Amino acid sequence: MGGFEREPVPQADMLGQDADWHRRLDLGRVARLKAKLLEYDCAAGLFYDPVNIRYATGTTNMQVYSLHNPCRYAFVAVEGPVILFEFSGCEFMADGRAAVDEVRIAQAWYHFAAGPRLMEFAQSWCAEIVDLMKTHGGGNRRLAIDKMDPTGTHLLEAANIEIVDGFEVAHMARLIKTPQEIDAVRQSIDVCQEGVRRMIAATKPGMTENAIWSILHQTNIELGGEWIETRLLNSGPRTNPWYQEASERVVEEGDMICVDTDLIGPHGYGADLSRSWTVGDKKPRGEQRRLYALAHEQVLQNWQLFMPGRSFFELADLAYRMPEKYKAFEQPAIAHGSGLCNEFPLLIHSDKIRAKGHDGILEPGMVICVESYAGAPGDPEGVKLEQQILITESGPELLSDMGFDEELLS
Repeated sequence: MGGFEREPVPQADMLGQDADWHRRLDLGRVARLKAKLLEYDCAAGLFYDPVNIRYATGTTNMQVYSLHNPCRYAFVAVEGPVILFEFSGCEFMADGRAAVDEVRIAQAWYHFAAGPRLMEFAQSWCAEIVDLMKTHGGGNRRLAIDKMDPTGTHLLEAANIEIVDGFEVAHMARLIKTPQEIDAVRQSIDVCQEGVRRMIAATKPGMTENAIWSILHQTNIELGGEWIETRLLNSGPRTNPWYQEASERVVEEGDMICVDTDLIGPHGYGADLSRSWTVGDKKPRGEQRRLYALAHEQVLQNWQLFMPGRSFFELADLAYRMPEKYKAFEQPAIAHGSGLCNEFPLLIHSDKIRAKGHDGILEPGMVICVESYAGAPGDPEGVKLEQQILITESGPELLSDMGFDEELLS
């Protein structure tokens, strides 16, 4: 597929990975993506999501900005080149990336950039994409697209391009991690765990939730990471129910603190683990210990169920559930995939998976985050814990090796 010669990255990066490692990372990912495009009978893929662009090309540029401004994209031909359409003036940023065969300037036809000339610019963009399909598609007009504003969709369909769900194709390619991806995940987890340790060590009465949470950001950036997807740190009464974002609340002696990291670390890979701890020198209260023990038991029992070859339905039927009192606020997901961010699959509990989820098979090379939250309606606090694992041929391997709070477990 393709057979293009590419130049390696010219030097080692700031995180100590050499040019050959980057070359293997980039080429391993794009090979999986091209194989999935072929499996879905597509001639090519057109990717706007910055995470998918990175998977296809190894390049990163304005990741958060491009989540809501479609300012760059990648065309991946199954039997042809990988063309990165880069933000004007940034073409040099792809120099030496092993998966990129050509760089062109992106045609900006979204309203923020195009204003009343949107249709004019979109038609020019469409003509270029149709020409690429004719040149590299071999008569196949099936194009996988991950996300697209309606104008672009209508223009391509009017040009007899058949649009296929590109997110499904990309998710299935990203499902199994290459050895270099697993290296990157391990490095991100190391950075994330260091950030959590620093948060715990720095926590004291009188700090705000935001001040504590900022330590994770600072550590991530200092050690080569990139950004954080959510703001899930809360304290005391704001730990129940879950999903309350970090605020200016001042933490008090004896409060429970909960964090779900959702961190995008070195090389753009995710580290998603959760920890909870108490503030100050007070001994944890009995109810805090009970909640912590419940969450710990759930995550401990469930991560060990991730055996290769087991179906999603079977895993859901075997998964440890919270006692009835806590089920209303129990995490709906047993676990989810992780890679360049939270990824497919999403595994939900047995009472919902057949109606609202789907089946599948656990495979070696999947990276999975196993969730738990313990807190009942009306309780003053809750506890959030989460572990990240790798499924291997012989079973699950724990990647997040940071210990739990022994005082809360006592």
